[in-house]
Amino acid sequence: MFRRQIAVNGKSLNAVDLSGHLSGKRSMVSTPPPPRLLDALRERIRLLHYSLRTERAYVQWARRYIRHHGMRHPRELGETQVTAFLGSLATVGNVSASTQNQALAAILFLYKEVMGIELAWLENIPRAKRRRRLPSVLTAAEARSVLELMTGTHALMARLLYGTGMRLMECLRLRVKDLELERREILIREGKGGKDRVTVLPSALVGPLQEHLVRVRALFDRDRASSVPGVELPGALSRKYPNAGRLWAWQWVFPQRSLSVDPRSRIRRRHHAFGQTLQRAIKRAVHEAGIVKPVSTHTFRHSFATHLMEAGYDIRTVQELLGHKDVSTTMIYTHVLNRGGRGVVSPLDR
Repeated sequence: MFRRQIAVNGKSLNAVDLSGHLSGKRSMVSTPPPPRLLDALRERIRLLHYSLRTERAYVQWARRYIRHHGMRHPRELGETQVTAFLGSLATVGNVSASTQNQALAAILFLYKEVMGIELAWLENIPRAKRRRRLPSVLTAAEARSVLELMTGTHALMARLLYGTGMRLMECLRLRVKDLELERREILIREGKGGKDRVTVLPSALVGPLQEHLVRVRALFDRDRASSVPGVELPGALSRKYPNAGRLWAWQWVFPQRSLSVDPRSRIRRRHHAFGQTLQRAIKRAVHEAGIVKPVSTHTFRHSFATHLMEAGYDIRTVQELLGHKDVSTTMIYTHVLNRGGRGVVSPLDR
């Protein structure tokens, strides 16, 4: 019977010898080690398309949870250790209920999504009850005084927050294609809960936005001339449409002045503006206006909703503009009104 001979390293091997030779070679190749726990956590979060802020928060809580229990692996810990960690946050760290619930969500994600551990006790851990607090709201005169003290792009962004009811990150992530200047609408993509919605665009901001986009277009043209990589795209669009990030429609409405390195892809590109700079500008204007109540970027959203309801707009309309899932969330603004059915005239004023 003819047996085919194959030369390997100068030696003749038949088919049987060759299979043994190759299997021996494979056994010499070491398999890559499994990813570290925190790296696996990051990979799972990115696979599920969670935001970068959520990724950083979950990794931080997982690291604190492990360090709290003497660097023991979470597989060695159980309900007692999770409850003890959450309890220490409240008693020693004096954190709020929302912070404590965020830590619990991170630990639940670590056990279920990363380690694949389905434990009944994870569902039975009590969550801290958030205290119901009334939002801080500016009067129309206070809002006007703050906005008049702001200048430049920060003034435009603050006016958008107050005039549309957008959240801070919704404003920062606006893209050119989301502005409907003729229809006086703004399409908000992937808001809280991953939902899209449409909100009103104030007519007073159409002109300033057009002038702002002219300056942004000049920056965009310089980036294209310098072969700067395109902007970040949501999800897998960068693979489906490789050139979309270099199109004008996908550019940020409020880009950074300088380039920065993307923390995930490590690509040096133009990101959207930082929220911290806007928050600092608002704080300075509030101080100059002599307003002592706490004011943040979210205060403009609260003021938008309250002033609409003061003007007599239906609560369902306000709910849609804000993107609230439940109308009970929107009803919180009825408690800061002093007009309409809840308007009360003090006996002293009578």
